Parts: sequence; C-alpha cells; structure tokens
Amino acid sequence: MTPDPAAAPEPATTADTGTLRLGTRASALALAQSGQAGRALAAGAGRAVELVHVRTTGDVDRRPLTQIGGTGVFVTAVRQALLDGEVDVVVHSCKDLPTAPADGITMACIPAREDPRDALVARDGLTLQTLPEGARVGTGSPRRAAQLLRARPDLDVVSIRGNIDTRINRALGPEADLDAVVLAASGLHRADRAEVISELLGTDVMLPAPAQGALAIECRTEDLAPGGPRAWLAEALAAHDDAPTRAAVTAERALLRALEAGCSAPVAAYATVDGAELELRALAITPDGSQVIEGSREGSFDAAGELGNALAQDLLDQGARDLLDQAAEAPNQV
Repeated sequence: MTPDPAAAPEPATTADTGTLRLGTRASALALAQSGQAGRALAAGAGRAVELVHVRTTGDVDRRPLTQIGGTGVFVTAVRQALLDGEVDVVVHSCKDLPTAPADGITMACIPAREDPRDALVARDGLTLQTLPEGARVGTGSPRRAAQLLRARPDLDVVSIRGNIDTRINRALGPEADLDAVVLAASGLHRADRAEVISELLGTDVMLPAPAQGALAIECRTEDLAPGGPRAWLAEALAAHDDAPTRAAVTAERALLRALEAGCSAPVAAYATVDGAELELRALAITPDGSQVIEGSREGSFDAAGELGNALAQDLLDQGARDLLDQAAEAPNQV
C-alpha cells in the first residue's frame, strides 16, 4: 500500500481522522477515476481526500485475465484494505466486480455512468469497416474479441494486457505492432485520452460488458449505520448515487450472476432507462463469434434485478449454457 506522495500516511485504523482515505489501484486510469470520485465525495462532506495505492493480483500477474482468474483479480486486495480499516472507501470499475456480495462491504454509491461503449483506436483513423483484411486488432477481453470476429471474421485478434498508454502505443506508438486496439470509451475519457478514438463502436456492433462505464464505490457496511459516527460518509455516498445508473447496472449484473458467468466471460449486457422503464439487451457468444444467443426484455425501473434474472433465463432456455461452456473450454482465450 502506497499513500499518495502529496499526503502523509495515515495509521491503519477506522477512527475518524477528518480525511477521506480512498483505496485505489495505482494505474493511471484507476487514479484518475478514483481521484474524480474522491474529490466529489470529499467536497460534499467538507473533507480532504487521500488516495491510498493498493497493489492487486491483476497488477502483478501479466498473463491473460482468463488464466489468472478473471473475476476479482483487481478487487480482492482493495477490499481487504477496506475491511482492515486502512481506507474508508474504495472505488472500482463496476464491470470488474464479482457479482456475489462481499461480507461486511456495501456498494453504497454508483455515480452517473460514463459512455458505456467500446472504442476503436486505430492507425490512420481507420474504422472497424475500413481496417484492411487480416488486420491485427488487440484486446484483453473475450467479449470484445468474439464480437470483433462476429463483425469481421477475417481479423487477427491478438491478446494484449497493460495500462491505457501501453495498449494505445501498440496501435499508435513509434513501434506499433497492431493495426488497432479496442478499449472502453469511459476509460479513455476519464484518462483524458479521448483524442485517440478513431471510432465509437455502436452497441448494435459491440454490446458492452455488464456495468461498463460505471464506477462502484464501496464502504464498510457498519459505516452506513443511521446516526453512527460516520454519518457524514453515508450522506456523501447517498448524495452521489445515481438512481438510473444503479437500476441499469443492477439489471446487467443480475443477468451476469444468473448466467454464472464471470466478468471475463463472453457475455454482454446493456440496459437503458426511459422514465420508470428499463430495456435490457444481452448476448452470449462463442470465442470465434460464429454462434450467438441474444435477447431483450423490458421491465420496471424498480424491479431491475428481476429483469436481469428473467432475461438470463431466456438466454439459458435458448442454449446459452452450452455456448458459455464452449468458451470456458476454449484454448488460448484472449
């Protein structure tokens, strides 16, 4: 754990120090999005904010996420720092969170969602349709890889890892070895790198990962007790929670959990909110993009979880389990 060098380290204690201690990974993107969320929370509570860096399995092990566990590799160590009292809140990319609840921890705030779409970063401003035949496209996501191949079976999809700059340089750097890479638009916006986007991929071409573009802010459940010593924290978290984003994310994550698919599985889901109604679209796809099962459902804003469960059952009834089993058994997954 490495505190932000601009601030003195605090003792590992749950005592109220007057500073909001926010646990985060130390990647450029994690620091950018955690800093934004932390400043908003701290300003509302009239407090200073300190970013406490936490090293996770996903930061240390550079193998493909499907080989090191996928779900939770960026989460476990950060949550442990929270439970140990070393930080007051933690910020995650919501799509990286396991769908099962964590003992003693509550997802207390989901701020308004950024652009949920995927973005193509390509040499010479190329788009998905104008990439040359056999173009090499990098991604670390089986979901993205499968949908790329569904749209363009001729592409050579290459497994990549690394931070935003590392991935961008694979396509745009002086020693680029790829024609393009695919990244989340939300991450590029939060890291102030949106200028590299050559095409925003529509959800009809590339359906997002469940909860993509959303942040999740977690705290210890005990700190939400009404009238407790941390009422200021509970109030700040509640003030920044965005109800439409929470409903959409709840539906998407419920579907993912019902399918028993981890965050690295080739499953996509995206919910849109219209007044008191939600429309949820989802798909399961084989790694080569040749087989896909998809569907949609509409339901009440207040029954988002039930909507996700119902659409998951629709996909299962159509044979989604077989597709997901094929994906799990496929060699050399992205």
